[in-house]
Amino acid sequence: MIRAESLSKSFGKVQAVKDVSFHAADGRVTALLGPNGAGKSTSLRILSTVIKPDTGTAYVGEHEVSASRNQVLKAIGVLPHDAGLYGRLSARENIAYFGALHGLDKQSLASRIDTLIEELEMAEFADRRVAGFSQGQRIKVALARAIVHDPQHLLLDEPTNGLDVMATRALREIILSLKKQGRCVLFSSHIMQEVTNLCDDVIIIGDGEVKFEGTLAELQQGSGEADLEDAFIAKVGATE
Repeated sequence: MIRAESLSKSFGKVQAVKDVSFHAADGRVTALLGPNGAGKSTSLRILSTVIKPDTGTAYVGEHEVSASRNQVLKAIGVLPHDAGLYGRLSARENIAYFGALHGLDKQSLASRIDTLIEELEMAEFADRRVAGFSQGQRIKVALARAIVHDPQHLLLDEPTNGLDVMATRALREIILSLKKQGRCVLFSSHIMQEVTNLCDDVIIIGDGEVKFEGTLAELQQGSGEADLEDAFIAKVGATE
């Protein structure tokens, strides 16, 4: 489970998140929604230990993100908005590099990479340099890199952004497979159809504050809107 407790973070005079609390459970897919600038990425960056909150705390499993950074890094897999792959390395080499950083021995790492290449259907391009890959291919490599150390918790920042229909469908199946394995998956998105197809739970952030936390059904019932986009707008606008 991932828990955020009263997180606040400012950048100069801009307060990105204000007393934000939420949780994401194991074996479920949780969407983190909000307009641009709402505080989604800041929240994910705190959870992934990239930045520290000014106040409040967060936990990944049993580990507090500031006090137990190394343990948190072992427990999470992160797919950032910008995949940040090394273009001169092959897909296999990109994954191997991050596996080595996580301390996997050569034999275990080679076996793990072979498994991921098969599961993510990357055999066709696994040994090609990443430079020139399609967006869908890049996302697959970045996801494989994020889960090479077999983490329990996944943080995905707009994972379907820029993907075509087939790549989006493939990624959806991968995320659902991770859910069936009992993983905790927390991802941000602007695509309501993907939220509908993938998510069990929803967290809505607006103006740096949590506007809603609950299931999809609870969001629709509480807003009085059957359409998810309308329900989202109702919740974001309700307290503005």
